[in-house]
Amino acid sequence: MTKRFLMLAAGAWALAATAGSATAQTTLKFGHYNAESHPVHKAALQFAANVEKRTGGKVKIQIFPNNALGAPPEILEQARNGVIDIAIPTSGQLDKYDKAFAALMIPFAFTDIEHARRTMDGPMQKWLEPRAQKMGFEIVGVWEYGFRHLTNSKRPILKPEDAKGLKIRTPPEIQLSAAMAALGANVQKIAFPELYLSLSQGVVDGEENPVATIHSAKFYEVQKYLSLTSHMYQAMFHVVNAGTWKKLTPEQQKIIREESAAAGKLTRDLLLSQENGLIEDLKKKGMQVDKPDLAPFKAAMGPALDEIRKFAGADNVTQFMKYVDEARK
Repeated sequence: MTKRFLMLAAGAWALAATAGSATAQTTLKFGHYNAESHPVHKAALQFAANVEKRTGGKVKIQIFPNNALGAPPEILEQARNGVIDIAIPTSGQLDKYDKAFAALMIPFAFTDIEHARRTMDGPMQKWLEPRAQKMGFEIVGVWEYGFRHLTNSKRPILKPEDAKGLKIRTPPEIQLSAAMAALGANVQKIAFPELYLSLSQGVVDGEENPVATIHSAKFYEVQKYLSLTSHMYQAMFHVVNAGTWKKLTPEQQKIIREESAAAGKLTRDLLLSQENGLIEDLKKKGMQVDKPDLAPFKAAMGPALDEIRKFAGADNVTQFMKYVDEARK
């Protein structure tokens, strides 16, 4: 066998491998914890449809909504380990792996929704992206969960002391439990898939979540009072497993980033446009909705801020608040 023949054969094999790669189809698994009626799921559907269309069917995305793959921390761990490919965690879930993300959950950090969005879309992303990569994730977009509010079955919460003694469920995030404890609540940590039953059985008196989640999870069936406390804003980080990301072509990566940005915008638009209507619907379904003066609630957060600084690291909190201040108008 001549040297020339070997070179030609090697070239042919390389060409065949390239052709196979160009025509290969990939199905990516995308898990999230929102109900199918939630704006995040609608954005996920748009993201999946547009990625498949723009890649000519070479990249398909299979969506598992509504905690089908487990509670939020379990979904994220599966994405990190490559069991699934895509997740949409909040910063409170990512801080398990890097405490910089913990600093993003400072109670009453933002003046309004636009201030929060400017902060998330600004230079802060460059601070977080390499940290996510070290975890095993590629951040491809920033979506939105929204401002969190407080519900319960016992009484209206119009001032901080109204929360004293209430059994309030929070997710595992220390920042949220610290904020509720600062109000004097008896904090209970319960996985989201178990929350509705816990509320219905009186295991806990209340919980805190964005309006869209309160509505889509049908908490109005087991909660009487909604207080629009806006005590904490949460973004969602659209992440892809690092190994999965490396297998995609540069063009496919570009499409995924662009469609994640478009889906993130859809999430924000839907949350903002629907919120007033959802609040009115919650009233029709029997909830009493109150909008308290937030200044006393913010003033009560001293102990929570101390705990968050210890958990997230003072340097991380200082850096985050720098981005918050720079985005203020």
